[in-house]
Amino acid sequence: MSGLNRAQLQAVHFIDGPSLVLAGAGSGKTRVITHKIAHLIDTGLAPRRIAAITFTNKAAAEMRERASGLIGRKAKEVLVCTFHALGVRMVREDGHVLGLKPNFSILDADDVTSILKDCAGGTTDAATARQWQWGISAWKNQGLNARQALALAKDDHERSLAIIMQRYEERLTAYQSVDFDDLIGMPMRLLHNHPEVREKWQKLLGHVLVDEYQDTNATQYALLKLLVGEAARFTAVGDDDQSIYGWRGATLDNLKRLPQDFPQLQVIKLEQNYRSTSAILRAANHVIGPNPKLFPKTLFSELGEGEPVRVQACDTEEHEAERAVARILALKAASNPPPAWKDFAILYRANHQAKPFEKALRKASIPYKVSGGTSFFDRAEIKDLCAWFRLWSNNDDDPAFLRAITTPRRGIGHTTLGKLGEFAALHKLSMFGSLFNTMLPAVLGKKALEGLLEFGRNMNDLEYRARHCLGHEASRTFLIDWLTDIGYEQYLYDSEDSESVAAARWSNVLEFCDWMAQRAGGQIEDAAGTSTHTEIKSLLEVAQNIALLSTISERESEQDQVVLSTLHASKGLEWPHVQLVGVTEGMLPFKLDDDDGKQQHVSDETAARLQEERRLMYVGITRAQRTLVVSWTKRRKKGRDTVPCQPSRFIAEMQLDPATSRENPRDKLRQLRAEFAARQGDPT
Repeated sequence: MSGLNRAQLQAVHFIDGPSLVLAGAGSGKTRVITHKIAHLIDTGLAPRRIAAITFTNKAAAEMRERASGLIGRKAKEVLVCTFHALGVRMVREDGHVLGLKPNFSILDADDVTSILKDCAGGTTDAATARQWQWGISAWKNQGLNARQALALAKDDHERSLAIIMQRYEERLTAYQSVDFDDLIGMPMRLLHNHPEVREKWQKLLGHVLVDEYQDTNATQYALLKLLVGEAARFTAVGDDDQSIYGWRGATLDNLKRLPQDFPQLQVIKLEQNYRSTSAILRAANHVIGPNPKLFPKTLFSELGEGEPVRVQACDTEEHEAERAVARILALKAASNPPPAWKDFAILYRANHQAKPFEKALRKASIPYKVSGGTSFFDRAEIKDLCAWFRLWSNNDDDPAFLRAITTPRRGIGHTTLGKLGEFAALHKLSMFGSLFNTMLPAVLGKKALEGLLEFGRNMNDLEYRARHCLGHEASRTFLIDWLTDIGYEQYLYDSEDSESVAAARWSNVLEFCDWMAQRAGGQIEDAAGTSTHTEIKSLLEVAQNIALLSTISERESEQDQVVLSTLHASKGLEWPHVQLVGVTEGMLPFKLDDDDGKQQHVSDETAARLQEERRLMYVGITRAQRTLVVSWTKRRKKGRDTVPCQPSRFIAEMQLDPATSRENPRDKLRQLRAEFAARQGDPT
């Protein structure tokens, strides 16, 4: 505990009731959480009765690793997971009271889109289905089901969507499947409606810690309240100034409600920043200043004044990208030793802003990566394999059945599958469950029936073998043999015009097999490439939780590359040198309908959106450790046109000194070269 400041120690030692730890950017919140876990164990609480809940798999992995370094083997017994992973565990154990089998399937976004299109009779395009998906998700995040949504519908559009939602719920029940929102909503209903389940989980969890509490939605808060019960032994760690996910249901109302729902709440502020210089923090404090405060706080740093925050006015997006690259090269040249490429980040409001920076970096032969790119699990070949795994786990998963039976194709056409689907719907069976029905031969020809039965028998055999396949080596051998049997490698080569593309896809498949096999037990590599031993699991157990995992490996983030990232994706990260780009009115803050830039006579909704945009700027500023440049363009492309731009109001709100915030890039480059030459002992 010797490395903790007074506020951090207070947060760690308060364990007898509810506490809210207001952790400003860079104030050491993960350190507080891991030390509190250690303190809880020291005071006699069994590690298995502690739950630390995060929002991403990466954050959970980091917390698990740091807890392990602090308390050793006991950390393995602590439940460190995401909200959704906790939901899966609860529903697998107790979902039977809701009529759900333990081997239910977890649908991804593409599955949901397909099912919603089917709910409309297949006449709807994917874009409309995705709009429905967002609307249904918003209702679910408010704790509403289709019946409640229909009762509250304000117009014909909402009534129609509620009817679609009702059909969607019926299909999920038939498929024994859930979507990601259900992984929060179902546990909440379990605890709310079933006292015996609620008592079990409240007795199991002696203390609950929630990271990034400001990002919780209404359903997650309801779940937390039910988990902790009247004892209310929990620690919520968050920062109202970093609440930037209102568009996906996160609400600051959860912070407002804590003191009301828990009058004995202990509020502890962490205001010392260990990340950024005073110059950077001063700009951040000025920007967030105009927002109304739930819990006022001011960040401070003891790292010194540091470099002034700079503002660059650029002519165009291409000019802005050239100057960003020039600054990276200048900082590399002026330092001894030079910073690594991964010490630099270029942050922007929207994905489309990355293009000119990618082009400029490629031209300068600078390695880079675009954060938040396509997930490994979004690749078609990985989705193919996951469909098979889902069907092993849950034979009632019709979306997985349709993908598995057609990938690779095995002579079973759309006509046959259409008749099978009609038969299944008529008899209220899943498509897989219909395969062995004695009445099916009456509607299908002999050849078609034989093909379906062969697939069904093969799937049952694979499920049995996966259930009994234990450990790393056995699992990898099993997976490779299975892919050989179904001819998947040849299928990839037959599907692609380019042999190199097919080879790359097959390489992804092999990497995925290695990753699956590692999780079956024996060894797992962490972000640093270090192997650790884990419990032995069956391949089927690994397959059942596959939909929860979003990345195949975190080692990718360790590569030496400049990072390009949206501001939203940058949250929780930090870099020595940061450039915030495209900081213009209409982009950051994003165009607000009734806002003229003077913040007069705006609606409550617009005011709330502007406050969230200001928090987004604050998050961007506080990613920087040593240097920060904020740039804007006088013109930008909009379609085929070029439109004039104005600097964001947030630049003025930073209250920078004009004498130090603007620099001549040529003078700066000459200065850096002179400093570098002096250090090399060159009199020129």
